[in-house]
Amino acid sequence: MATDDDRLLDHEYDGIREYDNPLPTWWKLLFYATILLVPLYYWDPFGIGVGPGSTKAYDAEVAQFAAEHPTTTGPTLSDEQFAALATDSRALADGKAVYTANCAVCHRADGGGQIGPNLTDDAWIHGATPAAIHTTISEGVLAKGMPNWGKLLAPEKVDAVTAYVISLKGSNPPNPKAPEGVTP
Repeated sequence: MATDDDRLLDHEYDGIREYDNPLPTWWKLLFYATILLVPLYYWDPFGIGVGPGSTKAYDAEVAQFAAEHPTTTGPTLSDEQFAALATDSRALADGKAVYTANCAVCHRADGGGQIGPNLTDDAWIHGATPAAIHTTISEGVLAKGMPNWGKLLAPEKVDAVTAYVISLKGSNPPNPKAPEGVTP
């Protein structure tokens, strides 16, 4: 009959002797099974690991998203459509709300200019056409501190604020900032 002394190992450290306690067989089998599954996880034939299968799945999802959500460059409306939108009371109300929340800090609530240029005169730094105004709003002027609102606002909000800015032209606010840019 085996005693506890038979299970003691031969080494001793600081007066402490160690028992020989082998791991349970089920634990060893589970460990060996995980070792055998690593190549499957790495090469990823089923799309659950980190290998080429998941990369292909990710690329397919990105392509599907890009197909469902195409990016547009430039204004989605023509100059005539922006001019018509600048007379639409609902679009102007939406544009004014966006302008008040985001643009009035730099361009003043009446568009007369503060840090940013005056939006009510005939001089424009980056172009006076509705398409140029839309491009300036959506792409921003990072060198001058204007963020690219096209990445922060929905396209219809950018269109609405473009229409509102167009409607500000010629409104003659009190104490406007001096004209900057080129007069068309």
